[in-house]
Amino acid sequence: MTEITRVWPLPAESTADTARIADWYDVADRGEPWLRMNFVSSADGGVTVNGLSGGLGTDADHVVFDALRTLADVVIVGAGTVRAEGYGAMRVDAVEQRTARGIAPQPVFAIVSRSLSLDPGDRIFRDAPVRPIIVTCETADAERRERLESVADVLICGAGRVDGVAMRRALAERGLNQMHCEGGPTLFGALVRDDAVDELCLTVSPTLVGGAAGRILSGDDQTLRSLSLTHICEDDGTLLLRYVRA
Repeated sequence: MTEITRVWPLPAESTADTARIADWYDVADRGEPWLRMNFVSSADGGVTVNGLSGGLGTDADHVVFDALRTLADVVIVGAGTVRAEGYGAMRVDAVEQRTARGIAPQPVFAIVSRSLSLDPGDRIFRDAPVRPIIVTCETADAERRERLESVADVLICGAGRVDGVAMRRALAERGLNQMHCEGGPTLFGALVRDDAVDELCLTVSPTLVGGAAGRILSGDDQTLRSLSLTHICEDDGTLLLRYVRA
């Protein structure tokens, strides 16, 4: 089992207990809406290897990735990332941990898509343990929306694009207060622009990728947001950093 050390704040603590690691990331009040982003990058800031993030993952990153899903009421992913990374139905293994914390056995999968270029017959819908959600905007294609409504709940959050604040509000109204977003960079950029992000969990992989690898956040507009570092974890050279809105 992977043992992770939380080196700060002091005193340091090491554990391989996945429930204890989840404790480090839990929030004080689960009833308050909270949107968390989770990304992995190389030491030189690259977010992908050959177009995918999987090549950057380490054992410690996988443990924390699972812990964050364990704590989530809803897992939010952009449709482009769903396609690129080959997502299947959203399902976590730590059912007992979730129920012990008073969380539903499985999180809801929320897919953000402006174009609604999604296949209603895809396994993300067909094999889902909980009916998924699609978050889109008013200008989305009506025919595609009607087809997808047979396999998912469709939320309209914004006029010409998905508005992050409106999405937060719509998910919270459904009791999905703990929102865990796995990207991708375009969605992250939009949510930062909307000032909808409360937390960033960033894994720094002990690798260099070079080339034209993108960053964890992309978009046309530069947006400055201040963050506060709340903890630092480490395992075999992997740094796991947790930031919250300053």
